[in-house]
Amino acid sequence: MSISTKFVSTLATAGLALTIGAFSAVSASAGPTLDAIQQRGFIKVGVGGSSPGFSFPDASGKWQGFFVDFGRALAVTVFNNPDKVEFTSSSPQQRLPALQAGEFDILLSGVTQTITRAFKLGFHFGPVIFYDGQGILVNKSLGVAKAVELDGATIGAQSGTTGELNIADFFRKTGKAYKPVVIEDSNEFQKAIESGRVDALTQDASDLAIIRTQLAKPDDYVVLPERLSKEPLVPAVRGGDDRWLEIVDWTVYATIQAEEFGITQKNVDEFLTSEDPAIKRFLGVDTSLGEAIGLDPKFAYNIIKAVGNYGEIFDRSIGPSTKVGFQRGYNDLWTRGGLIYSPPFR
Repeated sequence: MSISTKFVSTLATAGLALTIGAFSAVSASAGPTLDAIQQRGFIKVGVGGSSPGFSFPDASGKWQGFFVDFGRALAVTVFNNPDKVEFTSSSPQQRLPALQAGEFDILLSGVTQTITRAFKLGFHFGPVIFYDGQGILVNKSLGVAKAVELDGATIGAQSGTTGELNIADFFRKTGKAYKPVVIEDSNEFQKAIESGRVDALTQDASDLAIIRTQLAKPDDYVVLPERLSKEPLVPAVRGGDDRWLEIVDWTVYATIQAEEFGITQKNVDEFLTSEDPAIKRFLGVDTSLGEAIGLDPKFAYNIIKAVGNYGEIFDRSIGPSTKVGFQRGYNDLWTRGGLIYSPPFR
């Protein structure tokens, strides 16, 4: 090799080393949100009011539920401890302003991803963790089978939600009339329909299913089959911190990918001896992936060990065997006809 060739080769090697070093430094940098969390020692999570199955304090005051488990999974990614998290209840009217003001690091409270919230309000959104849609709950005594038959009805909707706009759009589109009743506190929904103050309630179908279970005579009520909107429920964070958003994203994806691999809380240790390169990277047996992105190589393993995969989280909180009784439907894996899907871990 000539001197000039050696010189060029040396420069190329040095340049590659600098590039790799710069990439590693950027990948491992924390970002303002994570810096604040690590200094504080726990993650602040905003959740909705007591919503059986999704987020609620148990008899001892410990928060439980579908959204709550994703908050615990995030604490595992950051601290490898599912309890390094503080949950605070916030109303639909207060939750986004509170997030913007820095009262929470993340909202896990049934927030619908919309273009206005992204562009105008400046929020960033993680992956969809529950595909929902707005429905209408009615007393069977009304004798209606479709939403369009509610012409002239009095319908309650919660203020500060997309539900107010969606129900107005629906009646405008169908050329029918209705009388809106704005209800501030979701705890008043049950009283409003049982007392006859409203003929029907409109809200995300998941919320209505929960409200129905809390009525004195739930069998007297039905959620009509139509869905008036698409309501992709997502984790929400403040804009301007891409690193924190990526941590949120891949925490959720870890639960999804685990289910696709067939990895559960119970059998995760058995997969540590797998010869599948993708599984070895995913569980951190091959540490190269975690080191490259600046996370604990075993973060996905730790999440599954602590809270389980997406299907386990779903089934124990809101699945068919629970009081809420949701089927997976759209919230099943893409391999089984659903919409739940993870990008590759590589």
